[in-house]
Amino acid sequence: MTAGEQGLDKRWYDDACGTALALELVGERWSLLIIRELMFGGRRFSELRAGLPGISANILTARLERMERVGILHRRRLPPPASVQVYELTPWGHEAEAVLQVLGRWATRSPLHDPTLPLSAASIVMSFRTMYAPDRARREAATIGLRFGTEGFVLAFGPDGFHARRAEPEDCALTIKTNPSPLASVVYGGRPVADAEAAGDLTLTGDRALFDRFVTWFPLPDKVR
Repeated sequence: MTAGEQGLDKRWYDDACGTALALELVGERWSLLIIRELMFGGRRFSELRAGLPGISANILTARLERMERVGILHRRRLPPPASVQVYELTPWGHEAEAVLQVLGRWATRSPLHDPTLPLSAASIVMSFRTMYAPDRARREAATIGLRFGTEGFVLAFGPDGFHARRAEPEDCALTIKTNPSPLASVVYGGRPVADAEAAGDLTLTGDRALFDRFVTWFPLPDKVR
């Protein structure tokens, strides 16, 4: 076995192209979505399954083991009192965010793209990272918290773009308590925020005017003709 084959169960393409190797590394079903779920912080096995409800435990186990062997992620045991095992991306694994963004932007140009389908928390945050338009946001500095049930995120916007991480949304100028699909319906579907609030799908705490600006920062690209 050559150094380039270590960690791979098999070669699919017998092709030296980097794109072929990329498909051998993450081309199996669910692999890129596992990377998406880990992009904003470590996740326990049960949390990964919750974010990917269509995956079986056996397939998730196989994908995680293979991605660990090739160096995309690693396992770590959290210190007490948690004392649980989490999966985290390696620094090289984190570099795949650019791949996810390019693929996501390219695919949303298809007429087949349906923004009303279910979303995980990581999925909608990744969509914000992908669609963020700094010129439209005027590179405004702001910290916005998202609360999706038990999951919290902090989005930090500034002149150099914006960063997102899993964290408790504390001391944010604006905190949005919602679920991914209702938030997507407002940001991408044009649903009036008053309608979402009246239905109990969304609660705002803090700077409401900031929310009105926030929802304009993520334009979808034009569809192909």
